Amino acid sequence: MANRVRVGIAGTGSYLPERVVPNSEFEKTLDTSDEWIVQRTGIRERRFAAPDQATSDLSVIAAERALKQAGIAASELDLIVVGTLTPDFLLPSTACLIQDRLGAKNAAAFDCNAACTGFITALHTGEAFVAAGRAKRVLVIGAETLSRFVDMHDRTSCILFGDGAGATVLMPWEDCKQGEILDTRMGADGSGYEFIHMRGGGSRLPATAQTVAAGEHAIRLKGREVFRFAVTYMSDLIADLTKGYPKEELGLIVPHQVNRRIIDAALERLGMDDSKVIVNIQHYANTSAATVPIALDEAIHAGRLEKGKLCVLVAFGAGLTWGGTLLRW
Repeated sequence: MANRVRVGIAGTGSYLPERVVPNSEFEKTLDTSDEWIVQRTGIRERRFAAPDQATSDLSVIAAERALKQAGIAASELDLIVVGTLTPDFLLPSTACLIQDRLGAKNAAAFDCNAACTGFITALHTGEAFVAAGRAKRVLVIGAETLSRFVDMHDRTSCILFGDGAGATVLMPWEDCKQGEILDTRMGADGSGYEFIHMRGGGSRLPATAQTVAAGEHAIRLKGREVFRFAVTYMSDLIADLTKGYPKEELGLIVPHQVNRRIIDAALERLGMDDSKVIVNIQHYANTSAATVPIALDEAIHAGRLEKGKLCVLVAFGAGLTWGGTLLRW
Protein backbone atom coordinates (compact mmCIF):
# COMPACT_ATOMS: atom_id res chain seq x y z
CA MET A 1 0.00 0.00 0.00
CA ALA A 2 1.95 2.97 -1.33
CA ASN A 3 -0.24 5.54 0.41
CA ARG A 4 -0.40 3.76 3.75
CA VAL A 5 0.04 6.09 6.73
CA ARG A 6 2.60 4.93 9.29
CA VAL A 7 0.87 4.47 12.66
CA GLY A 8 2.31 5.00 16.14
CA ILE A 9 1.24 4.71 19.76
CA ALA A 10 1.12 8.25 21.12
CA GLY A 11 0.08 7.45 24.68
CA THR A 12 -0.91 4.67 27.07
CA GLY A 13 -2.79 4.45 30.34
CA SER A 14 -4.12 1.80 32.71
CA TYR A 15 -6.29 1.40 35.76
CA LEU A 16 -6.63 -1.36 38.35
CA PRO A 17 -9.45 -1.36 40.93
CA GLU A 18 -8.47 -0.66 44.52
CA ARG A 19 -9.66 -3.94 46.04
CA VAL A 20 -6.81 -6.46 46.28
CA VAL A 21 -7.91 -10.10 46.54
CA PRO A 22 -5.09 -12.39 47.72
CA ASN A 23 -5.14 -16.14 47.22
CA SER A 24 -5.84 -16.57 50.91
CA GLU A 25 -9.41 -15.34 50.36
CA PHE A 26 -10.17 -18.44 48.29
CA GLU A 27 -8.87 -20.71 51.04
CA LYS A 28 -11.92 -19.75 53.10
CA THR A 29 -14.45 -21.24 50.67
CA LEU A 30 -12.57 -23.62 48.36
CA ASP A 31 -10.36 -26.69 48.66
CA THR A 32 -7.28 -24.76 47.61
CA SER A 33 -4.27 -22.92 49.03
CA ASP A 34 -1.99 -20.04 48.20
CA GLU A 35 0.82 -22.53 47.49
CA TRP A 36 -1.38 -24.55 45.09
CA ILE A 37 -2.49 -21.48 43.14
CA VAL A 38 1.01 -19.98 42.89
CA GLN A 39 2.55 -23.28 41.80
CA ARG A 40 0.00 -23.86 39.01
CA THR A 41 -0.56 -20.31 37.78
CA GLY A 42 1.98 -17.86 39.21
CA ILE A 43 -0.90 -15.76 40.58
CA ARG A 44 -0.61 -14.35 44.11
CA GLU A 45 -3.39 -11.75 44.03
CA ARG A 46 -5.80 -9.98 41.72
CA ARG A 47 -7.98 -6.84 41.68
CA PHE A 48 -11.78 -6.89 41.84
CA ALA A 49 -13.96 -3.95 40.85
CA ALA A 50 -16.06 -2.24 43.51
CA PRO A 51 -19.80 -3.01 43.50
CA ASP A 52 -20.56 0.29 41.76
CA GLN A 53 -17.84 -0.12 39.09
CA ALA A 54 -18.47 -1.58 35.63
CA THR A 55 -16.20 -2.05 32.62
CA SER A 56 -16.84 1.48 31.34
CA ASP A 57 -15.83 3.00 34.69
CA LEU A 58 -12.45 1.26 34.63
CA SER A 59 -12.03 2.18 30.96
CA VAL A 60 -12.67 5.90 31.42
CA ILE A 61 -9.86 6.25 33.96
CA ALA A 62 -7.38 4.33 31.77
CA ALA A 63 -8.48 6.37 28.74
CA GLU A 64 -8.03 9.70 30.51
CA ARG A 65 -4.49 8.70 31.46
CA ALA A 66 -3.69 7.65 27.89
CA LEU A 67 -5.10 10.89 26.46
CA LYS A 68 -3.05 12.92 28.93
CA GLN A 69 0.13 11.10 27.96
CA ALA A 70 -0.67 11.60 24.27
CA GLY A 71 -1.29 15.29 24.88
CA ILE A 72 -4.70 15.46 23.22
CA ALA A 73 -8.25 16.18 24.31
CA ALA A 74 -11.07 13.67 24.02
CA SER A 75 -12.82 15.99 21.57
CA GLU A 76 -9.97 15.38 19.12
CA LEU A 77 -10.69 11.65 18.88
CA ASP A 78 -12.13 10.28 15.64
CA LEU A 79 -12.82 6.74 16.87
CA ILE A 80 -13.03 4.64 20.05
CA VAL A 81 -12.68 0.85 19.83
CA VAL A 82 -13.10 -1.28 22.96
CA GLY A 83 -12.06 -4.91 23.24
CA THR A 84 -14.09 -6.60 25.98
CA LEU A 85 -16.08 -9.74 26.73
CA THR A 86 -17.68 -8.15 29.81
CA PRO A 87 -19.55 -5.08 28.51
CA ASP A 88 -21.72 -2.96 30.80
CA PHE A 89 -24.77 -4.01 28.76
CA LEU A 90 -25.54 -6.25 25.78
CA LEU A 91 -26.48 -2.96 24.16
CA PRO A 92 -25.48 -0.22 23.73
CA SER A 93 -21.76 -0.78 23.29
CA THR A 94 -19.41 0.02 26.14
CA ALA A 95 -17.47 2.21 23.69
CA CYS A 96 -20.50 4.50 23.36
CA LEU A 97 -20.75 4.86 27.14
CA ILE A 98 -17.07 5.75 27.29
CA GLN A 99 -17.45 8.23 24.43
CA ASP A 100 -20.14 10.06 26.37
CA ARG A 101 -18.23 10.06 29.67
CA LEU A 102 -15.07 11.37 28.03
CA GLY A 103 -16.87 14.04 26.03
CA ALA A 104 -15.48 12.61 22.79
CA LYS A 105 -18.33 14.12 20.79
CA ASN A 106 -16.56 13.80 17.44
CA ALA A 107 -15.71 10.11 17.74
CA ALA A 108 -17.44 7.04 16.37
CA ALA A 109 -17.48 4.16 18.85
CA PHE A 110 -17.93 0.40 18.89
CA ASP A 111 -16.88 -2.76 20.77
CA CYS A 112 -15.21 -5.92 19.53
CA ASN A 113 -15.28 -9.29 21.29
CA ALA A 114 -12.32 -11.55 20.65
CA ALA A 115 -12.08 -12.52 24.35
CA CYS A 116 -8.48 -12.33 25.59
CA THR A 117 -7.33 -11.32 22.10
CA GLY A 118 -9.74 -8.36 22.27
CA PHE A 119 -7.15 -5.63 22.70
CA ILE A 120 -4.97 -6.87 19.83
CA THR A 121 -8.07 -7.06 17.62
CA ALA A 122 -9.16 -3.57 18.64
CA LEU A 123 -5.60 -2.26 18.13
CA HIS A 124 -5.41 -3.73 14.64
CA THR A 125 -8.81 -2.25 13.81
CA GLY A 126 -7.79 1.21 15.02
CA GLU A 127 -4.48 0.99 13.21
CA ALA A 128 -6.25 0.13 9.96
CA PHE A 129 -8.40 3.27 10.21
CA VAL A 130 -5.35 5.50 10.74
CA ALA A 131 -3.26 3.70 8.12
CA ALA A 132 -6.02 4.15 5.54
CA GLY A 133 -6.36 7.86 6.35
CA ARG A 134 -9.90 7.38 7.68
CA ALA A 135 -8.97 8.62 11.18
CA LYS A 136 -6.13 10.55 12.82
CA ARG A 137 -6.78 10.01 16.53
CA VAL A 138 -8.03 6.62 17.73
CA LEU A 139 -8.52 5.47 21.32
CA VAL A 140 -8.12 1.71 21.76
CA ILE A 141 -9.11 0.08 25.05
CA GLY A 142 -8.95 -3.43 26.50
CA ALA A 143 -11.05 -3.71 29.68
CA GLU A 144 -12.83 -6.35 31.77
CA THR A 145 -14.78 -6.92 34.97
CA LEU A 146 -14.38 -10.69 34.95
CA SER A 147 -15.14 -10.99 38.65
CA ARG A 148 -18.83 -10.67 37.72
CA PHE A 149 -18.67 -13.70 35.43
CA VAL A 150 -16.89 -16.38 37.44
CA ASP A 151 -18.28 -19.21 39.53
CA MET A 152 -16.76 -18.69 42.96
CA HIS A 153 -17.35 -22.38 43.71
CA ASP A 154 -15.26 -23.57 40.75
CA ARG A 155 -11.65 -23.60 41.86
CA THR A 156 -10.39 -24.37 38.36
CA SER A 157 -11.58 -21.01 37.03
CA CYS A 158 -12.42 -18.44 39.71
CA ILE A 159 -8.81 -18.18 40.93
CA LEU A 160 -7.59 -17.19 37.46
CA PHE A 161 -9.32 -13.91 36.76
CA GLY A 162 -9.19 -10.26 37.77
CA ASP A 163 -10.49 -6.85 36.67
CA GLY A 164 -8.72 -3.94 35.00
CA ALA A 165 -8.39 -1.68 31.97
CA GLY A 166 -5.66 -0.49 29.64
CA ALA A 167 -5.77 2.09 26.85
CA THR A 168 -3.68 3.39 23.98
CA VAL A 169 -3.98 6.38 21.67
CA LEU A 170 -3.05 5.82 18.03
CA MET A 171 -1.90 8.61 15.70
CA PRO A 172 0.06 8.92 12.47
CA TRP A 173 3.65 8.09 13.39
CA GLU A 174 4.81 11.44 12.01
CA ASP A 175 2.78 13.14 14.77
CA CYS A 176 4.13 11.12 17.71
CA LYS A 177 7.41 9.48 16.53
CA GLN A 178 7.11 6.47 18.84
CA GLY A 179 5.64 2.98 19.00
CA GLU A 180 5.35 2.43 15.25
CA ILE A 181 3.16 -0.55 14.38
CA LEU A 182 5.14 -2.62 11.88
CA ASP A 183 3.08 -5.78 11.54
CA THR A 184 0.06 -7.63 12.95
CA ARG A 185 -1.07 -11.26 12.86
CA MET A 186 -4.59 -12.45 13.67
CA GLY A 187 -6.33 -15.80 13.49
CA ALA A 188 -9.17 -17.94 14.78
CA ASP A 189 -10.27 -21.57 15.07
CA GLY A 190 -13.93 -21.81 15.97
CA SER A 191 -13.76 -25.59 16.32
CA GLY A 192 -12.21 -25.02 19.76
CA TYR A 193 -14.99 -22.80 21.06
CA GLU A 194 -15.79 -25.13 23.97
CA PHE A 195 -12.29 -24.84 25.43
CA ILE A 196 -13.27 -21.49 26.99
CA HIS A 197 -16.88 -20.44 26.91
CA MET A 198 -19.84 -18.92 28.74
CA ARG A 199 -23.04 -20.63 27.64
CA GLY A 200 -25.76 -18.46 29.13
CA GLY A 201 -26.98 -14.99 28.22
CA GLY A 202 -26.95 -15.10 24.43
CA SER A 203 -29.59 -15.91 21.85
CA ARG A 204 -28.95 -19.66 22.09
CA LEU A 205 -29.47 -19.80 25.83
CA PRO A 206 -31.17 -16.58 27.02
CA ALA A 207 -31.12 -15.73 30.70
CA THR A 208 -33.79 -17.44 32.78
CA ALA A 209 -34.08 -18.31 36.44
CA GLN A 210 -33.07 -21.86 35.51
CA THR A 211 -29.92 -20.88 33.56
CA VAL A 212 -28.78 -18.56 36.32
CA ALA A 213 -29.36 -21.25 38.98
CA ALA A 214 -27.38 -23.71 36.87
CA GLY A 215 -24.40 -21.33 36.65
CA GLU A 216 -24.60 -21.09 32.86
CA HIS A 217 -23.50 -17.43 32.97
CA ALA A 218 -20.06 -18.17 34.40
CA ILE A 219 -16.84 -18.76 32.47
CA ARG A 220 -15.95 -22.43 31.99
CA LEU A 221 -12.67 -23.70 30.61
CA LYS A 222 -10.74 -26.86 29.81
CA GLY A 223 -7.33 -26.21 31.32
CA ARG A 224 -5.19 -28.80 29.54
CA GLU A 225 -6.49 -27.95 26.09
CA VAL A 226 -6.07 -24.23 26.75
CA PHE A 227 -2.50 -24.78 27.96
CA ARG A 228 -1.44 -26.61 24.80
CA PHE A 229 -3.15 -24.10 22.53
CA ALA A 230 -1.68 -21.08 24.33
CA VAL A 231 1.91 -22.35 24.41
CA THR A 232 1.84 -23.21 20.70
CA TYR A 233 0.33 -19.95 19.48
CA MET A 234 2.29 -17.67 21.79
CA SER A 235 5.61 -19.11 20.63
CA ASP A 236 4.58 -19.31 16.96
CA LEU A 237 3.34 -15.70 16.91
CA ILE A 238 6.54 -14.37 18.47
CA ALA A 239 8.69 -16.36 16.05
CA ASP A 240 6.61 -15.28 13.04
CA LEU A 241 6.55 -11.59 13.91
CA THR A 242 10.30 -11.37 14.61
CA LYS A 243 11.41 -13.53 11.67
CA GLY A 244 14.15 -11.80 9.68
CA TYR A 245 15.14 -9.42 12.48
CA PRO A 246 18.44 -9.82 14.40
CA LYS A 247 17.87 -11.19 17.92
CA GLU A 248 19.51 -8.14 19.48
CA GLU A 249 16.80 -5.90 18.02
CA LEU A 250 14.11 -7.46 20.21
CA GLY A 251 13.70 -5.25 23.25
CA LEU A 252 10.57 -6.61 24.96
CA ILE A 253 7.79 -9.18 24.71
CA VAL A 254 4.43 -8.18 26.22
CA PRO A 255 2.41 -11.41 26.45
CA HIS A 256 -1.15 -12.06 27.50
CA GLN A 257 -0.97 -12.75 31.24
CA VAL A 258 -2.90 -16.02 31.35
CA ASN A 259 -0.63 -18.36 33.32
CA ARG A 260 3.03 -18.07 34.30
CA ARG A 261 3.64 -21.68 33.29
CA ILE A 262 2.32 -20.97 29.79
CA ILE A 263 4.63 -17.99 29.40
CA ASP A 264 7.63 -20.01 30.64
CA ALA A 265 6.80 -22.97 28.38
CA ALA A 266 6.48 -20.73 25.32
CA LEU A 267 9.82 -19.07 26.06
CA GLU A 268 11.47 -22.47 26.48
CA ARG A 269 10.04 -23.54 23.12
CA LEU A 270 11.62 -20.41 21.58
CA GLY A 271 14.93 -20.90 23.37
CA MET A 272 14.54 -17.56 25.21
CA ASP A 273 14.85 -16.58 28.86
CA ASP A 274 12.49 -14.16 30.64
CA SER A 275 14.83 -11.17 30.66
CA LYS A 276 12.97 -9.61 27.74
CA VAL A 277 9.47 -10.40 28.94
CA ILE A 278 7.20 -8.36 31.21
CA VAL A 279 5.17 -10.48 33.63
CA ASN A 280 2.66 -9.03 36.10
CA ILE A 281 0.25 -11.94 36.43
CA GLN A 282 1.35 -12.40 40.05
CA HIS A 283 -0.35 -9.10 40.94
CA TYR A 284 -3.36 -8.92 38.61
CA ALA A 285 -4.15 -12.48 37.40
CA ASN A 286 -5.79 -12.82 33.98
CA THR A 287 -7.68 -9.64 33.05
CA SER A 288 -8.43 -10.98 29.55
CA ALA A 289 -8.44 -8.17 26.97
CA ALA A 290 -6.87 -5.81 29.53
CA THR A 291 -3.68 -7.78 30.24
CA VAL A 292 -1.62 -6.62 27.24
CA PRO A 293 -2.40 -2.86 27.44
CA ILE A 294 -1.90 -2.87 31.23
CA ALA A 295 1.47 -4.62 30.90
CA LEU A 296 2.49 -2.33 28.02
CA ASP A 297 1.67 0.76 30.08
CA GLU A 298 3.63 -0.59 33.05
CA ALA A 299 6.60 -1.42 30.82
CA ILE A 300 6.66 2.12 29.42
CA HIS A 301 6.53 3.71 32.88
CA ALA A 302 9.26 1.35 34.11
CA GLY A 303 11.53 2.37 31.23
CA ARG A 304 11.64 -1.13 29.76
CA LEU A 305 10.97 -0.04 26.18
CA GLU A 306 14.21 1.15 24.62
CA LYS A 307 13.94 3.61 21.74
CA GLY A 308 14.58 1.92 18.41
CA LYS A 309 14.09 -1.62 19.73
CA LEU A 310 11.33 -4.02 18.73
CA CYS A 311 8.41 -4.88 21.00
CA VAL A 312 6.04 -7.83 20.48
CA LEU A 313 2.47 -7.83 21.84
CA VAL A 314 0.87 -11.27 21.82
CA ALA A 315 -2.47 -12.66 23.01
CA PHE A 316 -4.73 -15.68 22.60
CA GLY A 317 -8.13 -16.57 23.97
CA ALA A 318 -11.62 -17.97 23.63
CA GLY A 319 -12.98 -18.47 20.17
CA LEU A 320 -10.36 -19.77 19.77
CA THR A 321 -8.59 -16.55 18.77
CA TRP A 322 -5.03 -15.32 18.64
CA GLY A 323 -3.17 -12.19 17.62
CA GLY A 324 0.16 -10.42 17.76
CA THR A 325 1.55 -6.99 16.95
CA LEU A 326 5.13 -5.94 16.23
CA LEU A 327 6.17 -2.43 17.28
CA ARG A 328 9.35 -0.44 16.96
CA TRP A 329 9.62 1.91 19.89
